[in-house]
Amino acid sequence: MPAMTTAERRGYQQICGDDGAMMVIACDQRGGMRTLLAKTPEDQAKIGNDVLGLTKMDITAHLARHAGCVLVDPLCAVPGLVDQGVLHRSTGLLIGLDASGFDLTPEGYRISNMVPGITARRVRELGGTGAKIMIYLRSDTPAANTANMATLRDVIADFAAEDLLLVVEFLTYALPGEAPEAYAAKIPSLIEGGSKLCLDAGSKVLKIPYPGTPQACANITAMCGDVPWAVLSAGVDHATFLGQVETSMANGASGVIAGRSLWKDCISLDRAVTKERLETIAVPRLREIQAVIARHFRV
Repeated sequence: MPAMTTAERRGYQQICGDDGAMMVIACDQRGGMRTLLAKTPEDQAKIGNDVLGLTKMDITAHLARHAGCVLVDPLCAVPGLVDQGVLHRSTGLLIGLDASGFDLTPEGYRISNMVPGITARRVRELGGTGAKIMIYLRSDTPAANTANMATLRDVIADFAAEDLLLVVEFLTYALPGEAPEAYAAKIPSLIEGGSKLCLDAGSKVLKIPYPGTPQACANITAMCGDVPWAVLSAGVDHATFLGQVETSMANGASGVIAGRSLWKDCISLDRAVTKERLETIAVPRLREIQAVIARHFRV
């Protein structure tokens, strides 16, 4: 596995906290954020990228400044976060490359799509510290991964040529007709397998779902070697995520990239309400996560 270059390592340092662990606030969601801001599909459709951009700016200003970095999409909040002085000078900026949703093949395989025109050079032009790509993987079904792995390899090559940090995320999913219990039992092996696919493609930093067990976390740490991995929240409730962070960090994770578990109960179309909830609900949640990280992480 290739080591980070000096430039990539500097970018990595900037998405970490003072303790050297990743602590990134994710708010690159679009569809998911609309469902939290409005109840009906009709009202959700009325929420434009401008409104989402303001919400992401509020999350950045009132929550992410207490973390190492913020992750946003390239459609709503940049370059405004930088040009309007919202992004604190000590807060790193990751830009998500993936578009909302996915395409489906006739077999039910998910095909990840990227936002058009967002290359490594464009991320740099937007002021990004680096970027994040998300792809869907079913590591037990090679045919499901062909297109997404080709996309991943192309993006990794683009960022390597620009010498810019790239965080690689994957999500797994149930196949059509797969029983929920059968799928749930496979999750640890699917996450281990997906991590291996990403590592084999040249990933240098991973953002992955909670692997499911302490042993699966330890297995991924051993597999990664010097490649750091962060656990994502997937929108679970805060108490559940705290337990997942505890297990992940105790078994070798290098930090957290979390979004909805921190702020899903806080955002509102009333920005005054958003600000108050972020400061009184989300920031204390963040401090609890940081305390777990501090108990386990050593540079």
